[in-house]
Amino acid sequence: MEIDTEKLKTEKAEIEEFLARPEAYAEESFAEKSRRLAELNEILELDQQIKQAKQNLVEATELVNDPELGEMAREDVRSLELKIEAWTAELEEKLLPHDPNDDKPAIMEIRAGAGGDEASLFAGELYRMYVRYAERHGLKVELLSQNENEAGGMKEVIIRVSGEQPYGQLKFEGGVHRVQRVPVTESQGRIHTSTATVAVLPEAAEADLEIKPEDLRIDIYRSGGHGGQGVNTTDSAVRITHLPTGIVVAMQDERSQQQNRVKAMAVLRSRLMEKKKQEEMAAASDARKSLIGSGDRSEKIRTYNFPQDRITDHRIHYSRSNVGAAMDGDIDDLVQELTKAERGLPKE
Repeated sequence: MEIDTEKLKTEKAEIEEFLARPEAYAEESFAEKSRRLAELNEILELDQQIKQAKQNLVEATELVNDPELGEMAREDVRSLELKIEAWTAELEEKLLPHDPNDDKPAIMEIRAGAGGDEASLFAGELYRMYVRYAERHGLKVELLSQNENEAGGMKEVIIRVSGEQPYGQLKFEGGVHRVQRVPVTESQGRIHTSTATVAVLPEAAEADLEIKPEDLRIDIYRSGGHGGQGVNTTDSAVRITHLPTGIVVAMQDERSQQQNRVKAMAVLRSRLMEKKKQEEMAAASDARKSLIGSGDRSEKIRTYNFPQDRITDHRIHYSRSNVGAAMDGDIDDLVQELTKAERGLPKE
């Protein structure tokens, strides 16, 4: 694979010059340019490794028929061919276009679906699964809103995940997750099927879209439920309604009305951006939509079968065992296989 290394080296030099400026860290593009510099370094290093390996391969091939060095040369040829193949595949993957939203923080909304208390317990387990996955990968999780039920599960929980490529890692989790198991409340030992829905949205910045003040209705009311001692003593809860679309976001977990308002606006912006994206996808060809799935909240994407100890992702027809490990955040293989499918790469 031939790449324009001079063009990449020029881009690298320009970024290094920008980052060397004392005021660069204050620029909005600082983080994006830093990530791009790391990408360029990896690409150029891989390209250099491949070129050196190809040169070594030529030299080793010339010695294959040598009576003294032939055997060693043949081993070198096999080793170098494998390295070149692996490095070339890695380089091709790095050169594939990436979703520009991958680096954005992710807003995750997890809601209990069909199945009563069992569905809310499952929604709570999915929430903990994503928190533990985030911990494993150095991602930061901020709880924006939660609504627990008496059974100890979650009717709804909204979190913000930030760090290195948070949306890129979690974007394929959106859809209906189905669990099949015997609930703790089931005395007859019957297997029940329950669901929870997950929505994953890239966080939208204020500059990403304009929201007119006259399009919003903001209601202030007294918080109830969870939020800590003192949260109920003031009218701090905020409900924001976007009148043109009817989208409603309510926040009450913070004591400060302003904090709840900021969180609600962040979720509202992300939902509006997602709505815009879905409308654009609906107007586009089916090619993009059929890649992994529509990402629609009503689409069944994965089943967690506890009795058979099997997880199946229906979009890519991928199954694995050890449900318990997955619920403890070990879903790396699922994330990797879905990412490969998006990029058109073969499964392991």
